[in-house]
Amino acid sequence: MTKGRLGPVVAGGTGALALLVTGCSIGGEGKLASGGSDTAVTITPANGTAQVKPDGTIEVKASGAKLRNVTVQGGGAAISGNYGDGRKTWRSARTLTPGTSYTVTAQAGDGGKTRTATSSFTTLKPAETLSIADITPNLTGEKVGVGMPIFVRFNRPVADKAAVERTLRVSPERPVEGAWRWVGSDQVVYRTKTYWQPHQKVRFQADLAGVNAGGGVYGAKDAQATISIGASQITTGDIGDHHMTVTRDGKKLRTVPFSAGNGQTREFTTTSGVHLLMEKGNPVTMTSPGRKEGDPGYYKTVVNYAVRFSNSGEYVHSAPWSVGSQGSANVSHGCLNVSPANAKWFYDVMQRGDVIDLTGTDREVEWDNGWSVWQLSFDKWRQGSALR
Repeated sequence: MTKGRLGPVVAGGTGALALLVTGCSIGGEGKLASGGSDTAVTITPANGTAQVKPDGTIEVKASGAKLRNVTVQGGGAAISGNYGDGRKTWRSARTLTPGTSYTVTAQAGDGGKTRTATSSFTTLKPAETLSIADITPNLTGEKVGVGMPIFVRFNRPVADKAAVERTLRVSPERPVEGAWRWVGSDQVVYRTKTYWQPHQKVRFQADLAGVNAGGGVYGAKDAQATISIGASQITTGDIGDHHMTVTRDGKKLRTVPFSAGNGQTREFTTTSGVHLLMEKGNPVTMTSPGRKEGDPGYYKTVVNYAVRFSNSGEYVHSAPWSVGSQGSANVSHGCLNVSPANAKWFYDVMQRGDVIDLTGTDREVEWDNGWSVWQLSFDKWRQGSALR
């Protein structure tokens, strides 16, 4: 964020409002004798200033007395600040909302004498602004798994990624190290070094209003979300052994026999690695990728109780036609086929962001295939930060 005095200034003025305060609350110029010396209060930007850059700083200075209180009123983001030099100065601590009117009120004085100075100004309304189009997860009442990343998507490409990333804060109730990684010009993803601790709230805050995002684009407004981390539900499975075990908070819930991909081609090989459960559907229509009806290998199948764990079409789902192979042979096109009863049970208990860790094939899931962010080491993950 660019620091310094705000501008432009009023024609013929200095960019600051200097007040010698003599009586009651005023908005012009006056004079006060306080203990034998004048009290001067200077507010920048000056009263009546327009087109103030949102990424500038409000400054208040007092001489002959200490600042007792400084407030900033206006629409958009709440503006707080910090005192310095023995309460002789005050500076705003964040950027301003674009296209907004603000009034700064400063109280200064010695002993029992306190007077008030004010300055009203308006900020620049840029032609283009940056805002957050989507935060995932952010569904009302949803609890997510301990592997869940936070996805933030913006309404336009971000030119100054570092400036925008500095505004993003993640505050779990139980602290854990984490980092952002940009996965495109308009999307950034937060991942922790280790899984979240279960059963807690995580608060996301973006102090985006007024941030200079580059190319004349300023942040439009702040954004926030509260994310609920549910139980620690971890599924581990050996594709060669045809079974997976589901645990909750370290306790075994169930071992489920399955039939995985037949491995005849790479496409029909179930991926190994740490996946996350992404979404549920009941029913889901599955079709062969890249093929049309009549092509060799074409299929179109409707399945029930489907839980997705990659972008390459892998699900845990009900497959009554292959119950005889579940637990003993891999005959699917890449999904984990389970019995109708086990599919419904798995569907009902699973949360988005739950971990499913599969081993046993030579096809590793790519870190950007779905939500498989845990396939990258944390050191490699944070290399994608604009602040590295």
